[in-house]
Amino acid sequence: MIIIDNIEKLYGEIKALDGLSLHIKKGEVFGLLGPNGAGKTTAIRILTSLSLPSSGKCEINGFNVQKNPVAVKRVIGVAPQYLNLDSELTGRENLEYYGRLHGMNPQDIKSRIEELLKFMELQDRSDHLVEGYSGGMKRRLLIARGLMNRPRVLFLDEPTVGLDPQTRRRIWDTIRLLKKENITIMLTTHYIEEAEMLCDRVGVIDKGKLIALGTPDELKKQVGLIAVELCSEKIYERKFFSDKDKAFEFGNKFCKNRKCDFIMRESNLEDVFIELTGRRILK
Repeated sequence: MIIIDNIEKLYGEIKALDGLSLHIKKGEVFGLLGPNGAGKTTAIRILTSLSLPSSGKCEINGFNVQKNPVAVKRVIGVAPQYLNLDSELTGRENLEYYGRLHGMNPQDIKSRIEELLKFMELQDRSDHLVEGYSGGMKRRLLIARGLMNRPRVLFLDEPTVGLDPQTRRRIWDTIRLLKKENITIMLTTHYIEEAEMLCDRVGVIDKGKLIALGTPDELKKQVGLIAVELCSEKIYERKFFSDKDKAFEFGNKFCKNRKCDFIMRESNLEDVFIELTGRRILK
């Protein structure tokens, strides 16, 4: 459904993307994981025709994004990281305006708005000005707007940034429901738990380069499924093992004659990122 072939994006001497290549399947929830400035949003901007690559090409649903952006826009929906709703319009009016931009007929616009307001649980506030919406309501309306034209591909750029845990979980439930409708979803995030909970596959991106690709479990197996953290006033180390017995044996032996403790836990995608890059994901 999405083909990214050796995309580069230069801003002066800075490479925002450095030979990025990806194939994303129909109906897949694919996550780009990385720190701020890694190139995630740049990739979304290129795929949605808001920015041209310096080299390389990309396709969505068989359409070349650079050569046929109008055809691409007909089959995609976008919920950007920054809230760009019209705050002086109501929620309903925001959706109606977007439907008109897509050339939808009035009856289809009306029925689609009612469908999406119900789906996103916004019926009670649909005729209120958006300026009075909470952050979570604005984010849900933004996703609803991206779904107005019944897209085959939905791009979600940091869909839960700045939201409280309860609202974040609500957005996660929405994404799971969209997956059941066989919509291909590409989301960018630097929230570890979000990528692990939602994504069929994850690409870890750093400094514009794809440095790892696979399912969350496949990526964790690369470093080891069990992490051992060694802690004392002078020591903090982290080691990875394939099973709990080996992890416990190592931790017990290491700490036996030292004044330190050890903690065993399951590894996560942040561990993968740190092992690959030597630094933490900054939120």
